[in-house]
Amino acid sequence: SKREIKMRKLDSTKVRPLKSEQLLRIEDHDFALRPGFGGSPIPVGIDVQVESIDSISEVDMDFTMTLYLRHYWKDERLSFHSNKNKSMTFDGRLIKKIWVPDVFFVHSKRSFIHDTTVENVMLRVYPDGNVLFSLRITVSAMCFMDFSRFPLDTQNCSLELESYAYNEDDLMLYWKHGNKSLSTDEHISLSQFFIEEFSASSGLAFYSSTGWYNRLFINFALRRHIFFFLLQSYFPAMLMVMLSWVSFWIDRRAVPARVSLGITTVLTMSTIMTGVSASMPQVSYIKAVDVYLWTSFLFVFLSVIEYAAVNYLTTIEERNQLKKRGKASGMYSIDAVQAMAFDGCFHDTDVDMDLTAFSDRCEENETPAHAANISSMGTTRIKRKRSLRGNVGRIILQNNHVIDTYSRIIFPSVYIVFNLFYWGLYI
Repeated sequence: SKREIKMRKLDSTKVRPLKSEQLLRIEDHDFALRPGFGGSPIPVGIDVQVESIDSISEVDMDFTMTLYLRHYWKDERLSFHSNKNKSMTFDGRLIKKIWVPDVFFVHSKRSFIHDTTVENVMLRVYPDGNVLFSLRITVSAMCFMDFSRFPLDTQNCSLELESYAYNEDDLMLYWKHGNKSLSTDEHISLSQFFIEEFSASSGLAFYSSTGWYNRLFINFALRRHIFFFLLQSYFPAMLMVMLSWVSFWIDRRAVPARVSLGITTVLTMSTIMTGVSASMPQVSYIKAVDVYLWTSFLFVFLSVIEYAAVNYLTTIEERNQLKKRGKASGMYSIDAVQAMAFDGCFHDTDVDMDLTAFSDRCEENETPAHAANISSMGTTRIKRKRSLRGNVGRIILQNNHVIDTYSRIIFPSVYIVFNLFYWGLYI
């Protein structure tokens, strides 16, 4: 009756279906069931366009990728009549009312569909029931990395796609266009890696509770740029090792100079090693960079030990000379250059040094008589200084220990051999 029709119009709880829903006859079917329910598995084609690889994290062992994920399948329940045989395109509002594949990313940590300015979802339906479902997604997934060759390594990562609810008896995932189903942006680049290749593959995954599932793989290989680590780790380590060799050319009696140089290079190497370890995961195996840095640290440490041996043998040698001379008081004569190496003070003539009371080095030379003769000996002192400057190199060479002489050859030679072996092994 007219009254009933009027009451229906006034009933605000009744929502009329949209024109598109009427055309697709959505209310006539139960879309909680997959297409062809009870029959053969429905084939769902996949193709992917990688927009960017946003980051690679060695510490977290994961990568972040932004991609366009497209699904292709046929649902005859969505077929409609079209005189011009044109498809219809919808946004994300229709997705919740029809059946779509429940593809998820295996080993993913975080993922989201972009929603600026609106949700980046597209649904395209063709008159014969073929459907295209496209999403723009950013996903962070695990990448099982091997750092045994770091930083001369190549990492192989993969993003895996799989249906969550439907096993191979209900849904068959496959690459829509074979190897051409995976495409990448030409401008993809990373700061620390060079992307060697992208490839698509497929396989099966078994779960003891639910059975076998089709799984698709997006594989890519990343080769690390070495130049950054050469500047930050390798070159500084080389320079510190070479700097430690300067100790072999310093007079063996210059204890403060040689000890300070050795301690400085050791501490600098420790700082370099700590900085590299701070940016890496705490793995239980040795990395290639660890081999190089620890070997360099060993060379620096051995240079300190070398001087300890030289100083000890020098002390024993001088004690033996004192015994042979029969100077029980501990007084012996050394030249001016040797005295200057001990106390840092210049001496005009040969002086007697007391090993037991060496703290008054410079004060003993500042006697009143010495001060009174400064003016008369000025010219003689200048000439003597010039002669000492010319003979410092000769005197130092004469005063070097035999261990220093051999160390100047052995240390650089062994370090060069180590570098040749290292770079030949890992490159």
